[in-house]
Amino acid sequence: MPGVFGHEFSGIVADVGKGVRKFKRGDEIMAVHSAPCLKCRYCKKGLCNLCEKIMDTKVLGAFAEYILLPSHIVKQNVFHKPRNLTFKEAAFLEPLSCVVHGMQELKIKERDKALIIGAGPIGLLHLLLLKNKGADVIITGLEKKRLALAKKLGASVAVTPDKLANAINKFTAGLGVDYVFECTGQPDIWQSSVNYVRRGGTVILFGGCKSGTTVTYDTGRLHYDELTLKGVFHFTPDDVRLAYSLLKGRKIKVSKLITGEYQLKDTEKAFLKLTKGEGIKYAIIP
Repeated sequence: MPGVFGHEFSGIVADVGKGVRKFKRGDEIMAVHSAPCLKCRYCKKGLCNLCEKIMDTKVLGAFAEYILLPSHIVKQNVFHKPRNLTFKEAAFLEPLSCVVHGMQELKIKERDKALIIGAGPIGLLHLLLLKNKGADVIITGLEKKRLALAKKLGASVAVTPDKLANAINKFTAGLGVDYVFECTGQPDIWQSSVNYVRRGGTVILFGGCKSGTTVTYDTGRLHYDELTLKGVFHFTPDDVRLAYSLLKGRKIKVSKLITGEYQLKDTEKAFLKLTKGEGIKYAIIP
């Protein structure tokens, strides 16, 4: 900040540049706001989400009537919107790609037990994807309306943080969960997240903390209980394709996460609602 807003979007092609063959004027599309360069040291290692240029070449400013997508994004991360998806649902491609990335290397099995810390939009997307994989999910958050929605979306248990320890004990018969997904980006929550995972379990640190902050873990717990702590960031083109497939096939139904919509001129109203903890996602309609 300061800077322009908006990186979750879908829309209609207004015009195309030279060399574009896959898309034409009038096409309904969905996209993400970045793509790897495919040339740097990390891309050559297959770590496209860690591309050295990906943050410098990302596109922001989707809260507008028009947005210009550069060629490297068009080539890798733009898709035709299926007719069975609304534009509002299609705009979930970017956040779902991030959530997909965090689970790509995990071998989540049916009836595995998972804890999601944070019942905001990202936490609820984690819930939808975990349920798609057959996991049994407990979620915690501060907003009771969001917890109620989580129950409707398939969470077995949804509790406020003050009740979490007892709920985890009951949920797992004292063992601890197989996976923890931290979705708040708060260092103290990062630190406490290991308290809920079983021996040999995995903690996915999804929520990004402020750079320069630190956390401290019990080395005995990490070593002798053989815990895995994994930070996850952004997404690869493979993650985007999988997220697109999940949305297209209606395997992840995001419509219940859309609280309402506002015209572009009323964008501020949506932000004010969110600062009060009201709603999940609001669509901005140019």
